[in-house]
Amino acid sequence: MPSPKLSVLDLVPVRTDQTTGDALAATVELARTAERLGFTRYWLAEHHNMPAVAASSPPVLIAHVAAHTERIRVGSGGVMLPNHAPLAVAEQFALLEAAHPGRIDLGIGRAPGSDQVTSWALRGAAGRDNTDIEQFPQYLDDVMALMDSSVGVRVPVGGRQYLLKATPVATSTPRQWLLGSSMYSAHLAAAKGLPYVFAHHFSGQGTAEALATYRAEFQPSAHTPEPTTFLTVNAVVAQTYEEAVALALPNLQSMARLRTGAPLAPLDLVEDAEKVEMTGPQLAMVEEGLLRNVVGDPSQAAERIRALAAQFDVDEVMISPNASAHQGDDPRRSSSRERTLELLADALA
Repeated sequence: MPSPKLSVLDLVPVRTDQTTGDALAATVELARTAERLGFTRYWLAEHHNMPAVAASSPPVLIAHVAAHTERIRVGSGGVMLPNHAPLAVAEQFALLEAAHPGRIDLGIGRAPGSDQVTSWALRGAAGRDNTDIEQFPQYLDDVMALMDSSVGVRVPVGGRQYLLKATPVATSTPRQWLLGSSMYSAHLAAAKGLPYVFAHHFSGQGTAEALATYRAEFQPSAHTPEPTTFLTVNAVVAQTYEEAVALALPNLQSMARLRTGAPLAPLDLVEDAEKVEMTGPQLAMVEEGLLRNVVGDPSQAAERIRALAAQFDVDEVMISPNASAHQGDDPRRSSSRERTLELLADALA
């Protein structure tokens, strides 16, 4: 069974032993590790009002990571477009592409990436409403047209039509991807002729149906002549299965708290997570996560990655490395996350 290419999805987790500055330093080292190991791309998420997640502004993080690496593609996984004006997104990513030509990916999603209150603060307080979600397909078109110096968007103002383009103008444009976790996104990506990534790492449900629909309905476009996709998966790899489980537990507990409405906090260290008492439903979620995610020693993890790539017919797998840390570890590194990438790359070589 052939080994797929590997990439990284980073939410920039913040542990209890870290400041946000520490977490950002750890992300830079993780990105450098991915580049050294030959990973294809490094994407950064957009989430808001989560103490355990520092990834709230993908363009800022992309600029930071791209400036500290040399070759690896860097992108958003993704920009939640209803939170932002299409022109702002187009200008930010045109500027990123101008600074790092040929290295920038623009992954776009439709979800808010936050709770309802934070979503209101991002959108409602600015006088925006659900029409932003309803106009999402048009916004996708607008972002690409605004970044293309030969196209632009016609804007009616005061009874006149004005041609609007993103500035400054890049000589190339970022690769645009549509991200999703529903059938809506599969239909839309196919209709628009866009590369598509289904968020398999969220729940592991509906991936096969979404990818099959995307491939069956795909309409070729100038920038994407054939269906293009890859798989996302949460992963923790260590020398033994038992150590991998211990490193995975803090993140799994945090996700269980999130899904049951419990207060959120920075990510526990391994020793603290072992002492946490959880409810029955939360424990069930942790157990389900251990089964669904890639958690194990190098040979177990490599076998699972190859099997997933074959099952969903993809030649690239994007890893979200969710290992926490032990007491006494360097707060400005994520050594267990780096080790996950190293062990996987070696096992899949």
